[in-house]
Formats: sequence, structure tokens, C-alpha cells
Amino acid sequence: MKIPQLKRKLEVKKYHGYEIKDEFSWIHQKNILEVLKDSSKLNPEVRKYLEQENAYTKLQMKDTEKFQKKLFQEIKGRIKLDDESLHFFYNKDGWEYWTKTTKENNYSIQLRKKIGVSKDKAQEYWNGDKEKKKLGASYFGVGDLSVSHDHSLLGYSLDLNGSEFYTIYIRRIADEKIIDEKIENTSGGITFSKDSRFIFYTLLNEKHQPKKVFRHKIGTPQKDDELIYEELDPKFTVGMGGLTADEKFFTIGTSDHSTTETHYFTSDSANSEEKIKLKLFQKRTEKIRYSIDSWQNYFWIHTNQDKSPDFKICRCKHEDINTWEDFISAKKEVVIGGFNFLDDWMIRGEMFNALPKLFVRNLKTNLEEELVFSDEKVWSPSFSEMQKETNTDNVYINYSSPKTNGRSYIYNLRTRGKKFIKQQEVLDKNYSPKNYITERLECRSHDSRLIPLTITRHKDTKIDSTANVLLHAYGGYGHSLSFDFSSTRLALLNRNIIWCDASVRGGRERGEVWHEEGKMLNKKNTFEDYISAAKFLIEKKYTYKGGIVGYGGSAGGLTLGASVNHSPELFLGMVIQVGFLDSLTTNLDHSLPLSLGELTEFSDAKGNADHFKYIKSYSPYHNIKKMDYPNLLLVTNLKDVRVIFDEPTKFTAKLRQYKTDKNLLLLKCELEDAGHGGKSGRDSAIEEIAFDYSFILKITNKLNT
Repeated sequence: MKIPQLKRKLEVKKYHGYEIKDEFSWIHQKNILEVLKDSSKLNPEVRKYLEQENAYTKLQMKDTEKFQKKLFQEIKGRIKLDDESLHFFYNKDGWEYWTKTTKENNYSIQLRKKIGVSKDKAQEYWNGDKEKKKLGASYFGVGDLSVSHDHSLLGYSLDLNGSEFYTIYIRRIADEKIIDEKIENTSGGITFSKDSRFIFYTLLNEKHQPKKVFRHKIGTPQKDDELIYEELDPKFTVGMGGLTADEKFFTIGTSDHSTTETHYFTSDSANSEEKIKLKLFQKRTEKIRYSIDSWQNYFWIHTNQDKSPDFKICRCKHEDINTWEDFISAKKEVVIGGFNFLDDWMIRGEMFNALPKLFVRNLKTNLEEELVFSDEKVWSPSFSEMQKETNTDNVYINYSSPKTNGRSYIYNLRTRGKKFIKQQEVLDKNYSPKNYITERLECRSHDSRLIPLTITRHKDTKIDSTANVLLHAYGGYGHSLSFDFSSTRLALLNRNIIWCDASVRGGRERGEVWHEEGKMLNKKNTFEDYISAAKFLIEKKYTYKGGIVGYGGSAGGLTLGASVNHSPELFLGMVIQVGFLDSLTTNLDHSLPLSLGELTEFSDAKGNADHFKYIKSYSPYHNIKKMDYPNLLLVTNLKDVRVIFDEPTKFTAKLRQYKTDKNLLLLKCELEDAGHGGKSGRDSAIEEIAFDYSFILKITNKLNT
């Protein structure tokens, strides 16, 4: 089979006095949002090319097909498929709820029973596989599952093609009768009023942007819904914030990536037939972010106000929202995270030096302590409430690490006693945390900033420049990498591949300064950090020059794409999933769903000449050169609304014209049943992992292991 070639049609555009020549821009359709909903509207010529690329990829990966099946069974075989979540109790209402998975089902089952009743009398009120079969859907994305406060109704939202246009349904749990069918074009979230007569939802506009919040009276037509709030700033989006901890208020939040604003209204008014009257908590101020909760007659504010870039927690009386007092003060390069309340306790999170931490504060004594459940250097704690009622000292505490499977405890905040209740089972007799080593190291970037690296390997993998390293990174939006356990990674670790997570700038692992140093006109620091990490791993003999496999998606795809253009010799290959690879074109096109809202993250190439030049200087698509490139697998999905399929497609087509090597260049595009997160369902997700890992093991010559 011939290597696919995309037709070239030169288009020249001028911006700020610069000419941008693009031979593949023609594949972009102005009606792209229609294509996302209906793939039949895709340009037939483009479809033919994508089908050719898929066929070529299949051919090049033919020698891995048996191995893919083997790997699928291996990965799936480590997972306890018949499993249940921890239970959540509504003691006053007499209900407990939990989630179940089975060997047969690809989607979760939601169960409940009356407290005190035997488990064999549990009620199955949601079964994803049955719902999917009933609808005859090939893709089945669930946006929200929400039970009304009186426990009589189930609200659920579905995306049936991957484009993230969610339709909301409301049905009675008792007889599964649908009361409201097809509240369409929503963002997916469902919030019930306390009296269970209304729901609140967010409507998407023609650009797939959430701009309007509505109240819907259950059992009435969507056209009669009450508009609660409309966001008019084109850069901002809006979302229903939900019910506060004390259930006295509902909140509505608006934001771009650097500024927020919150409105609120009483939960009593949500029950009223009268028009809802919103109150503004604090007017938006550029680069000031805040969110609010309510507890014990106070509003609690999580904010970066008053030169607190890494946030602090303030509070104010309900009757005096303009007089704030600090409750948890800001700390330098320590991210003060969110918080939850029980009657006597505040439980909150922090991030310090790329490590998450949990703290509990006694609201009566104001004493605070860190909750520590492991002596590992790198581990991830989390907590969840056990019950709806807050008059308790007991919570669920969970922890895992890159090498240690998850453990769950019932923890008493007052006595500090803990009771082990559950462990994430790994169905592999050879698995033990003792067989793996996790290290936290730092490497020096081009400007001497120290980049945290979290390295996990099998204890038998030698540090002698012979192993391959998978180098994973993201680096955007202030998103911090997590260091939880994943049994899927064992498929690589057990085959002498070292896994390294690089906490590059653009995330918030070391505070907001870490984010700021990797965004806007500092974006190149993200790529320099990644390249520095690669060089460090070679220098310290974890691998060899040309032995690294890059791994990342979305904004992480931008990191990989820019890095491979800069230093291809460091890499054996890369797996780039739904990669943001044509960042200049996307930034210039303000008709796309995300472009306007991301100007504060990536700057404004259309409105500012300096911004244009800067983005142009690193945009992966615009910096492809005539040189040797490593093996590349690019994965994209036609229905992806976040990173349009144009970007990986154009990158692949142009790279075919420029690369001077004979290494693999593969494009895999799902044409129907996948969105930004890939296909839906457990088995489909494992199949995609098995494919990606098979590519990695193919280029590392480990298909026979």
C-alpha cells in the first residue's frame, strides 16, 4: 500500500504583515460543529484520506494484532471486574447508594437500598449497558447521573456520538417512566431544586459554549424554561455551581482561564414559582479568581485575591459579604485547594512541590493537622464523605501511589482511629508494591528551574543506559499531574520500560508561578522543561539518547509536538493523543468553541502582533523541518469538539512532506464513535490502551515479551 498523501491546495493569509502559507488548511470546514453532530457532513475527500490513513496504520500495525489481543487480556485480567464502590448513606431519608461493575458490563450499574434491608433486595436504578442497548447507540457518553432530593427521580444526560452535546432526560425511578425527554444541547450537568420539582442546566450556544443557565419545571416543555443567567462576554463561559454545603444557596459561576465571577440565589427561591432573583457576590476583576460555599452562617471564599496567587480561604457573614477575614492564609508556592465541611470539621487539600496533601481543621478549636497514611515519598491521598448528614466524625480516606494499589479506610477525625475496609485488587499473582520502585527527582531546566520528575520502574530494571523510558507530561491550564496507581502501566513496567511523569511548567504543581511561567509568552518554558527532563534521564543512565518514548494528549500533545521539532534525536518515538498541534491556526480562529476562552492561557495571535510571532515560533505544525523524526503515532477523533481533528491530520500530512527518515508515521482517526476522551465503555478504553502500548512495544522491540 502506498503511503497516503493529502492533496495540497496552497492558501496564503496575512496577519500583522506576515504571510502564513498552508497547503492543508482546506480540510477545515466552516460547518465543523455540524460535522461533530453528523459525520455524513464531512467533506468526502477528507473522509477518503482519513480512511486511507487508518488503512495504512492498520497495515503497519498488522504484526502487532495478536499481541494487541494478548495485551488486552493481560490488562483486563488484572482488573477486578466484579466490584463495588464504597457506600454513601442518606441516614435521615433511609437510603444507601453505591456503584457496581461486572465482568459482563462495560458501563457502571447504580444501586440503592433501604438502610437495614438485605443487599439482595437492592434496587438497580441505572444500568449503562441496558440503556445503551435500548437506544441502539454505538457511542454512549454519560454526562451526569443525579437523583432528586426526595429520591423519586433520576436525571441523566447522554452524548451519543462523542461531540459533547448532551441531552437531558428525567424519569421516575419507581417505574422508569420518562417524564421529561430531550432537553437538548446542554453541557450535561443536572442540578435538582430541593423540592425536586425543578432542575437547573446550562445551554450550549451555536459555538458549543455554555452561555445560559435555565430553570426547568419538570413535566413542562423546554421552550417554557426560565432563563436565570446569560453570560455576554464572548471569552467567558458559565456553569451551575450547585448547592452549597448548608443547602441554603445555589451558585452560578462564570470564568475564563484567569478571572471568575459568582452569582447566587437562595434554595428556597429555587422552589418558588416566582422568577429567581440573582445576587452578585463580587464583581469580576481581571485575574482575580474566587468561588464560594456557605456553612454555619458564613460564606467561605476560595480566592487568589490580595496578592495570594496560590489561593487562600476567607470567610464573611451572610449579611456582610463585603467584609472578608482570612481563615487559611496564603503560603508561598503552596496551592491551597478546595474544602469540605462536617459539623465540626473542615477538610481541605494542598499541593506542595508536586505532592498533594490533606489537612483537617477542628472548627471549634481551630487546630489543624495533616492526614498522613503512607511513608512513601510519592503518594496521593483523597477523602470522601460517608453520608449526606454532617453530624459525624467519620469519613472515607483513600490513598495510592504509582506503585501501590489503592487502599480505603473509615477514619475518625476525632479519635484518629482508622479501619481498613477496601483495597484495589490487582489480579496478578506476581504483583506486589515491593516489586516496584518510585523515585522523586529534580532536573534543572534551561533557566535553572528545578522540574519534579516522578519515576516508576520494576525493581529488576537496571539503571545502566539500556532501558527505554516513557516520558509523560501535560503542562497547561494549571492542571497538575496526579500520582495514583494504574494497573494498566504494569504492562510496560514489567517489560523493562520506565515510566516518568514530568511536572513541567504550565501546570500548578509548584503554585501559580509554575502555571504563569508556562503560559502566554512564557509557553516555551513548558517545552524546554520537557526536553531538559529527557536529557536528564539520558545523563543519569535511566535510558539512552534516542531511547525515550514521549506520551501525552491534548495540551500535552502540544508539549510533545513542539519538543520533537526542537530535539527529535532524543526520542525513539511518541504517542500523541488528540494533540493540540496546530496551535497558531486554532488561536487565530475565534469561531472555534474554545479559542476565545483560551486567549488568557495561550495569548491572542489575532489581536497582537507580538503574540502572533511568539505562537508561530513554537506551533508544532508551523515548525516542521526537513530532518529525521522519531516514530510517531497520532491519535485523533472526528467528533472531538476540544481539539478538532484538523490538527493531527494536518500535522501528519505536512510531516510526510518533510521528514527525511523511514521511521513510522501513523495517524489513527476514529470516524464515528469517539470524542476527546476516546471511545466509550471499559473494553473500548482497554483496546485503545492496548493499541497505544503495542505501538510502544513494537518500536522498543518488545513484542515477544
